Amino acid sequence: MSKQTQITTDELRERMNTGEKLQLIDVREHEEVVQGMIDGARHIPMGEIPGRLDEIDPDAPTVLICRSGYRSERVREYLSQHGYDNCLNMEGGMIDWVEGE
Repeated sequence: MSKQTQITTDELRERMNTGEKLQLIDVREHEEVVQGMIDGARHIPMGEIPGRLDEIDPDAPTVLICRSGYRSERVREYLSQHGYDNCLNMEGGMIDWVEGE
């Protein structure tokens, strides 16, 4: 059975609403996050991920976020190759998140 690698914005909202402790990492660029981030998310731009791995708990359930879900999926793949097995990509990114508000 393949491991889940994606989470929808609805699933994320549901898990957050139940109080589940999730590590949220927004990999968008600085000029993008000024438009808003999900409460509790930490901002680590995609290009800074390799140098900031020590800021990411490898054991915590982690959701990676970008504008549309493409860059965060690349980061999920990278982290997976480095032993971070608990990462999910937020499908549709902030575009879907904002539409669901």
